[in-house]
Amino acid sequence: MDTQSSTSTTTLTPPELKLSLRTPAAASALAFGKGNYLAVGSDDGSLRLYNLPETRVLKAVRGLGSDVSSIAWLHPPGADIGNVLVAAGPKIFLFGLDAPSMIRDPSQSLILLDDIIDSDDIFNEIDISANGKLLAFSCDRGLVGVIDLSTKRATKMRTSHTNICGAVRFIPNRPSEILSAGYDSVLLHFDITQGSVLSRFDIDGLPPSSTVSMSPPFVHCIAFSEHGAAAASTADGRVWIGRGGDKSIPSKKKRIRKWEGLREDAGNWVSLAEGPVVSVDFTTSESFVACTLLGSLSQYKVGAGSTEGGIVWSRDVEQLEKVNCMRTNGAFIVVGGFSNGGKGLVEVYGV
Repeated sequence: MDTQSSTSTTTLTPPELKLSLRTPAAASALAFGKGNYLAVGSDDGSLRLYNLPETRVLKAVRGLGSDVSSIAWLHPPGADIGNVLVAAGPKIFLFGLDAPSMIRDPSQSLILLDDIIDSDDIFNEIDISANGKLLAFSCDRGLVGVIDLSTKRATKMRTSHTNICGAVRFIPNRPSEILSAGYDSVLLHFDITQGSVLSRFDIDGLPPSSTVSMSPPFVHCIAFSEHGAAAASTADGRVWIGRGGDKSIPSKKKRIRKWEGLREDAGNWVSLAEGPVVSVDFTTSESFVACTLLGSLSQYKVGAGSTEGGIVWSRDVEQLEKVNCMRTNGAFIVVGGFSNGGKGLVEVYGV
């Protein structure tokens, strides 16, 4: 399954644009909470909370000091909206959004993590564990690590990426395993208790051709289905689909000791565009949505067994000039970046 895959196209109608959320600066990070709560981070160091399909701002945070690179939700027992962890520059903040005040600043952060990485480094992505106790992080200098939120103690993986590490995620149903990806075109699978690499996947570039992107295969984004299938999007217009750790596929093995999602014989490549695919997110266990830098949005159905996968629908965004991020929660697909003139914009599509 490691061969280059072409994509057949079905005729399902693409989702319609339902509404737009406008912000003063470019949208740089998106994250869904419970229900349809959506947190939007921006390049000006601010964060806004919405409850879709409403367009009014429910809560806001300002003055974070750097552009917001990533957002992760925490949902304490009994909380209505919940809490958000926000990465901005070399700092991570925790804000409680159930508090009555509408606007808050860094002085009202419940937790501040500002000594985990060097002051001239940058957090790129953060991800919360299923039990809400651990936070995984990736950095510009290639570092990957995990923070215990109760003690604020960081465990840094013994192997780093040799270039920017832009993505990190906990592997579903594997509480001690994470996957990271970077601009060194490598996927690294870690055991966080040992800090060691369990497996890795080195991505080769496409051969020179007049019909494909000449960009290096930098990894922009990784995502998981609920059963452990992986998707990784690259700067040369492709998405890697790894099914080796997908629990929805029957296995002859009685007990699998570790996630095997990076096995080349259990994965395949899909070519979606000639430019960077900046974001990918699973909609179901069998399909994902991907978006390119210039706003080509598509849903891809992952083939099962002998069934061939293919593009379900595709469309272009409407007013976004450049896309920075994209997320879906099953009810909406949200795409964030900036419009003509550099103003922030999030386009919201109905699923």
